Amino acid sequence: MKTLRIRKFTLLSLLFILTVPWVFFVAAHYLQTGTLSLGSNRLHNETLQEEFNRMIGFIETNSSNWGSVAWQNQLQAQLQNMNRDALILDASDGIIYNSDPKRQQALSRTEQFSIIENGQLLGRIVIYEPNTSIISMLAIITGLLLGFFIVGVEMRRFILKPLGRMSSAARQVAAGDWEVPLPSSRITEIAEVRDAFKVMVEGVKEANQKQRKLEEERRFVIAAVAHDLRTPLFALRGYLDGIAQGIAQTPDKLAKYVAVCREKSAQLDRLVEDLFTFTKVEYLEEELNRSTVDLRSILQNAIDSLQPLAEKKQISVKLNHTAEDMRVSGDPHLLERAISNLLDNAVRHTPSEGQIFVQCSKGEHQAKFTIKDTGPGFSAEELGRIFDPLYRGEASRNRSTGGAGLGLTISQRIIRQHGGELTARNHPDGGALLEGWIPLG
Repeated sequence: MKTLRIRKFTLLSLLFILTVPWVFFVAAHYLQTGTLSLGSNRLHNETLQEEFNRMIGFIETNSSNWGSVAWQNQLQAQLQNMNRDALILDASDGIIYNSDPKRQQALSRTEQFSIIENGQLLGRIVIYEPNTSIISMLAIITGLLLGFFIVGVEMRRFILKPLGRMSSAARQVAAGDWEVPLPSSRITEIAEVRDAFKVMVEGVKEANQKQRKLEEERRFVIAAVAHDLRTPLFALRGYLDGIAQGIAQTPDKLAKYVAVCREKSAQLDRLVEDLFTFTKVEYLEEELNRSTVDLRSILQNAIDSLQPLAEKKQISVKLNHTAEDMRVSGDPHLLERAISNLLDNAVRHTPSEGQIFVQCSKGEHQAKFTIKDTGPGFSAEELGRIFDPLYRGEASRNRSTGGAGLGLTISQRIIRQHGGELTARNHPDGGALLEGWIPLG
């Protein structure tokens, strides 16, 4: 839809307001003079004056025929040609001839003279003609009012009504109605405001939905964390109470109680660390402490930190990489945390005497890595929710089967913060396959 700038609209409106009275004036002039030429007005007036003088002469020289019907018909024809009327009175002001009494009420009296012959008053002549100045002025005023009226209607249609609907839409949006239709306008500035307002509404709508989602996620996190904290705390308190009350009387039983307390405290430490990292990458959105690091060294460090846990389950972890440069720009601590979470997930879900294969390669402007295990792989439901916060793939939140459910979530969001991506699927030969990439530094 073509639009019109408000400046151009204003100039066109002003031009229209000035044009309409001029058109009315020209029309009135044509009706009075029978010509559209304003320059010939002087010549026209001279011609009318000559005809007027001849008519006066015709009346003066035919005083004896004033009462003749034939003569009156000739005078009537001359008056019609000149767009005038006449009244002839005798010496005692008696009416001898009156061309059009009704029309004379709307005309102005312009000429009045007496006819005297041999010193005797024969009668008086009154000539009426249209008041052209009043008609022209009325035509100009009428055209001016009509011009203002039409411009006012169009201004209301193109400017005032869209602005009014825009104001109403703003109030509806403020009340929470995001689907309110926005008015269109043929005025460019109003159309631009409409488009900007639409973008703003979409932004506010998206921000509101994101805020609502974050609020729901926050409530869920609080409830899930309370559940995860309660279980190890309850067990830790129970065993500590047993030690304090002397239930663990033998050294073996005391050592068992202490081992369980250490295990539960380690679970609490891991949970708190996961929650802190999740909060940092999800809510605080702190700037990364970027530096140039070798992705191969990040992978090797993560493998070394998980090696004791893997050896405990007799799982072999193999790293395969090319000799190409794998430098990336990122936060070494967060990147190692992301890879460690992925490896920890693989170790926990790989059966004893299984294998984990870690591969690193260079793509087009990317450093790619994959982590494959020989475990059971992901179920269809898990593939759809594997990166959801606090999702652990079981209905109950039994910590013996896994962590807090934040590891993969943290890993994906750390990778995304570095401009990359992390995905999960099942390998065709069996087992889970995690694939990721990070832009080269």
